[in-house]
Amino acid sequence: MASKYVIIGGVAGGASAAARLRRLDEAAHIVLFEKGPYVSFSNCSLPYYLNRLVPESGSLVLMNPERFRKQYNIDARTEQEVTAINRQRRTVSVRNLRTGETYEEPYEKLVLAPGGTPVLPRSIGGLDGPNVFTLHTVPDVVKLDAWLRGRKVRRVVIAGGGFIGCEAAECLREAGFDVTIIEAADQILAPYDFDLVQMLHKELLDHGVQLILQDGVQAITETEVLLQSGRKVPAEAVIMAIGVKPDTRLAQAAGLIIGTTGGIKVDGNFRTNDPDIYAAGDAIEVLNRLNHRPMRLALAWPAQMEARAAADAICGISHERKGFLGSSVVKVFGLYAARTGLNEKEAAAAGFDWDYAYVIPLDKVGVLPGARPIHLKVLFEKGTGRLLGAQSVGAEGAVRRIHVLAALLGMNGTLSDLRDAELCYAPVTATAKDAVNMAGLVGLNLLYGRFRQVHLTEVRRLVEEKACLLDVREEGEYAAGHLLGAVNLPLSQLRQRMGEVPKDRPVYLHCRSSQRSYNAVMALQNSGWTNVYNIAGSYLAISLYEAMQEKLYGKPKIVTAYNFK
Repeated sequence: MASKYVIIGGVAGGASAAARLRRLDEAAHIVLFEKGPYVSFSNCSLPYYLNRLVPESGSLVLMNPERFRKQYNIDARTEQEVTAINRQRRTVSVRNLRTGETYEEPYEKLVLAPGGTPVLPRSIGGLDGPNVFTLHTVPDVVKLDAWLRGRKVRRVVIAGGGFIGCEAAECLREAGFDVTIIEAADQILAPYDFDLVQMLHKELLDHGVQLILQDGVQAITETEVLLQSGRKVPAEAVIMAIGVKPDTRLAQAAGLIIGTTGGIKVDGNFRTNDPDIYAAGDAIEVLNRLNHRPMRLALAWPAQMEARAAADAICGISHERKGFLGSSVVKVFGLYAARTGLNEKEAAAAGFDWDYAYVIPLDKVGVLPGARPIHLKVLFEKGTGRLLGAQSVGAEGAVRRIHVLAALLGMNGTLSDLRDAELCYAPVTATAKDAVNMAGLVGLNLLYGRFRQVHLTEVRRLVEEKACLLDVREEGEYAAGHLLGAVNLPLSQLRQRMGEVPKDRPVYLHCRSSQRSYNAVMALQNSGWTNVYNIAGSYLAISLYEAMQEKLYGKPKIVTAYNFK
């Protein structure tokens, strides 16, 4: 007899599982239930309908039931909600949302891909107002767009500075709306480190997005948002983008085990504690490849890989899953921010003894027009040089560097592997010694103690303590803006003026991007100085970072002028 597979949920997880099952088992009867009107759509592209980068809402729909039937012989049933899993009978209870009819559907193997649901805290008043929206499905974005344009809305508030919040802010601003992001934490985009995310803060501000940090939404009315601080922000529309939680209602009711993160617990083949039930996508918890702890990933690539592995396991093909890195990217106007592996907080929480290399090379040869800096930060384990994570911010080329880091992290790569990565080079696409090679070289120097550094976030303390700060940029660069209390001793004059550098106290050097100051540190060390340090990121990163400390956090200025070029 032909096998009977039932899948709950479409989009990336459910649709991928259904298609893979068909490729492995042509005779099987496959039924997919989706409670929404669309069996498969590009939820990651939803914000781009708001600025018409996606010109029609219908373009967001990737597959409909008729195409599923014709191309894959899959019975995809939309607007039909599974209300219960009956494990003993091996059936699911279904309600047809169009007709109200209820029935049971038998299964031999069941795949759960219910996804997640937007977080809507009950403590916030006014969430049921007509001007409050989520951005999770195609009907969500169509409803929001109709409200914005039909009522000629001008002011939009976005609650939450995660991926969806930032993407929606960009698209709405490009569409001509006044946009405010409200984030309860001290930064947007929690997966990124505090220092690098300041560039994205600046990018939002530069493009007219108002950014309110360290404040939360208390209540929403038809005309404004009341914050926990008492501040009132005018708003004719509010998008709730605080986050997404796993939809585990069916799994919990059926007695399936829920993990410590709140997602459905699965094994390496994405099987639940019921041998006939598998799960994939945003509703499950997975293993972090680096710290070996459970985590949740609301990302499309993991969902598709999980669904494929679950389908393989159902058909007798086992997989050895080593865990996930959480690689991701977000575009914020002219900047791309990409990451993989652990950030600083995660590395510390996992108990690693870590440091990082921070380099700011150009994305192409500098003599060519349009060359732009890439801020690349690579975390590594002290003692071993094992790569732990990486983040980059810059033009589009910043993303490719994280592709390389993600591949090496997946193979337990080290700083030596990063140094030796043989990459493609042409002046229009990279520098001969690519950014990732440079990060490997800097990291190895730090690993073996060839020089010492202090992190960007320590500079304010050094200024306040009146530490010995040496700026080795040229005189004109120094005059355009410098750290308060820093002494200018250009690298071009250092060897003739070394006697001016004290030996009886720590000396902290910087330039524009840490390269000249590294050369100065090595020259001093090789001439008898033992207490010299390079400042990671140097003035290019310090200036931008400190501009945001003053603008967003109200801290006093520690530079004479900001210089981001």
